Amino acid sequence: MEEHTALVVFENKRIRRLWHEGEWYFSVTDIVQALTDSPSPRQYWGVLKGREPQLLTICLQLKLPAEDGRLRLTDCLNTRNAFRLVQSIPSKKAEPFKLWLAKVGYERVQEIQDPELAQKRMKDLYRAKGYSEAWIEKRVRGIAVRQELTGEWKRRGVQENKEYAILTNEISKATFDKTVEEYKEFKGLKKENLRDHMNDLELIFNMLGEASTTRIARSKNAQGFPENKTAAKKGGKIAGDARKQLETESGENVTTSENYVLEKEKHKRLKLV
Repeated sequence: MEEHTALVVFENKRIRRLWHEGEWYFSVTDIVQALTDSPSPRQYWGVLKGREPQLLTICLQLKLPAEDGRLRLTDCLNTRNAFRLVQSIPSKKAEPFKLWLAKVGYERVQEIQDPELAQKRMKDLYRAKGYSEAWIEKRVRGIAVRQELTGEWKRRGVQENKEYAILTNEISKATFDKTVEEYKEFKGLKKENLRDHMNDLELIFNMLGEASTTRIARSKNAQGFPENKTAAKKGGKIAGDARKQLETESGENVTTSENYVLEKEKHKRLKLV
């Protein structure tokens, strides 16, 4: 079962990966690009697998986010088979890449044994990106709230991917009057993660909508997609009503078109002080 996706970086190259059936799987074309700097990694991979057809037997096609933000089937390799791919690519970067893969695998084993390490690495990554400590704490808490919600959905018979996306949109629509895609467009985002571009209040109300949905699903013992869709609408409405009340009392909108693409969150926060 696919659990979550993530991006990792090797020498400034972004490599997509997916935690699938107990281990990391990496995008083949991303590995090819990282090792060859080819302007057309897909074409390079096509030539490579044509020359060595056995490489196809060690690949799995898994859904990873494409450049347009949609999940698309992508040739992927686990860590062991990624080493096999590296052997087929003549590159001076091969040895550092092997060491990097070993490090990634070792870190994952550490994180399974001690989940606090994963949270620490996450916080370090956000600090490196220029986020403030206050924002990071809310973002990390929001991730925990989201994981609790998706865990509840899974236990209640909701199908991953498509149904998760629909329910998430129901919460977002009721909370912010915008679906996730509408919100990203409002903020001028494309491939970026929407939550990484929310300010403190947006993160708080997003958490409230998802936490309320979890509580309602449990209290109503919602089963299957239709009942959980109802819970999502109700949970989002609780957050939406609270947002509107705050906007009325403060005279300011909670939702904002601002993002942190060009200017870091920490810098924008300082301007508001």
